[in-house]
Amino acid sequence: MCGIVGYIGPNRASDYLLEGLRRLEYRGYDSSGIVTFEEGGGLAITKTTGRIDRLAAALQATPHEGTLGIGHTRWATHGPATDNNAHPHIGGDRVLALVHNGVIENYEALRAALSERGYRFTTDTDSEAVAHLIAAELETLTESGDYDTSSAADPHALLIDAVRAATAQLRGTYGLAIVFRDWPEAIIAARLGSPLVIGVGDGEHFIASDGSPLAGHTNRIVYLADHEVAVVTAQSIRVLGRDAALVKHSVEKLEIDASQVELDGFPHYMLKEIFEQPETIRNAMRGRLDSDQATAVFGGLNLSPRQLRGVDRMILTACGTSWHAAMVGEYMIEEFARLPVEVEYASELRYRNPPMSSQTLLLAITQSGETIDTLAALREMKRKGHRSLAICNVVGSTIAREADGGVYLHAGPEIGVASTKAFTSQCVVLAMIALHLGRLRHLSYEAGLRIVDELQRLPDAVEKALETNDIARQVAGRYSGCNNFLYLGRQYNFPTALEGALKLKEISYIHAEGYPAAEMKHGPIALVDENTPSVFIVPQGAVYEKVLANMEEIRARGGPVIAIVDEADERAGRIADELIRVPAVADYLQPIVTAVPLQLLAYHIANLRGCDVDKPRNLAKSVTVE
Repeated sequence: MCGIVGYIGPNRASDYLLEGLRRLEYRGYDSSGIVTFEEGGGLAITKTTGRIDRLAAALQATPHEGTLGIGHTRWATHGPATDNNAHPHIGGDRVLALVHNGVIENYEALRAALSERGYRFTTDTDSEAVAHLIAAELETLTESGDYDTSSAADPHALLIDAVRAATAQLRGTYGLAIVFRDWPEAIIAARLGSPLVIGVGDGEHFIASDGSPLAGHTNRIVYLADHEVAVVTAQSIRVLGRDAALVKHSVEKLEIDASQVELDGFPHYMLKEIFEQPETIRNAMRGRLDSDQATAVFGGLNLSPRQLRGVDRMILTACGTSWHAAMVGEYMIEEFARLPVEVEYASELRYRNPPMSSQTLLLAITQSGETIDTLAALREMKRKGHRSLAICNVVGSTIAREADGGVYLHAGPEIGVASTKAFTSQCVVLAMIALHLGRLRHLSYEAGLRIVDELQRLPDAVEKALETNDIARQVAGRYSGCNNFLYLGRQYNFPTALEGALKLKEISYIHAEGYPAAEMKHGPIALVDENTPSVFIVPQGAVYEKVLANMEEIRARGGPVIAIVDEADERAGRIADELIRVPAVADYLQPIVTAVPLQLLAYHIANLRGCDVDKPRNLAKSVTVE
């Protein structure tokens, strides 16, 4: 969770830090703060609870003029959201300040040991233990007399060794940015399991948890890997590996521009991202559909056709919305490739030991590429020798780098905490993977060509589905006062029901549950009353008649029925109280098209209830702590 930024260069650091924290606020918004080095005044800290606007007001009242600084926006793990618990945290007698993303599992033991040495704790956080631990190691190394800090050979050796000695004692995850009172020419960064990137400028450098704060400042970035420590000055970047040896780091191109992280006239990022879906779906398919061969082509799977034909089972693992996309993928891969598929929550798979053959292929699905449970599941399966692929949106992310191969979504930054465009792009990529595997196995040329054609027409269908915005707003107005919803669908539309319910509960705080429509009779129907709307996803298909019968059962018990139906549907309207019509598409593409009005319905209900749709309570975008 949490967001980290840093700056060192010729300009006022607080300007970049504040802008960067605004762009990272989707990672956490309980509290925020910055620390800068002020000439003649040492380390100056300003931090507040609440949103970044409160920090901005505090900085306007007490400006920071320093040209070196770090900042943080918090998603609380240890201790409530208070001014005191907000980052940055001080180490020792104000000898350093740091910001931290992650969870330190052994912080209580560290606090006890440091308290015995005379270090005084003033917060409830695990991060303060890290700050004092670095200060303690710095004190120990300084007293050893082995360091000449005036040496031109490496004036930062003392700092590096103090950070390395401290991080070696940490159990858990961390992304750290550290500034020292007596060394105002450097920021030290370190990571283990929590992302950090360094932006490369001319006579200046930037630090951030992801690439969004760097857009518009630089398009050159360095990704830090686990166990690496970076020394960042205005003129240079040095990266040291786990063995303290210098690492030759590569400078890569940032694939984000400033326009992608702006609202562009939309009131919220979520609404903007919903309306971006026709284009993000086109981007996901661009260059990957081959009509001549009636298949999908990928450049990064790193598995030969022979290896893919030898796969006898697939495990799809993910969390949250990505898990719902994985369920859609399960249906598609089993239908097109006739390959057994299991969908596992990554948080469960990482601790399980399921029986798996040597030819089992793991497919990890994640928007951020940093989800801690998905990463842990991937690493566990790789440790056991299984090949792994990933579907990911963020270029250079940890999962993208650690998987054996994979596919990028190319959906652009997703700022709204509730995922929208990533879900539909994941479903599209899974459809193409299913097509690719099917054509390697048994799927005919004619069947493959039909799927290619249906996929190519999909963006236009999603464009038309966006025209439901007005009717979704009207339906939302009639039901925004309800506190319970049921979402019901069958076959491909069961995962869509789960996703629709998740979107509503995430951003409006309404209790919502998704079920297979036929399972309604096995318990959930007891919840039906005049104040509990049932949202049916019922486009025409193999089980259309069955779902209509389920709608009749709800209607007979006085429950309001909202139905997502095909444009030409004439029967559902005689049962449903509300109809939202979408274009007819192949059944395996229905989750993508029907997700659009469900996203819009959730958005408008949350908006009418006065909720912050982009930053829902208790949630953050990227779950990088367990």
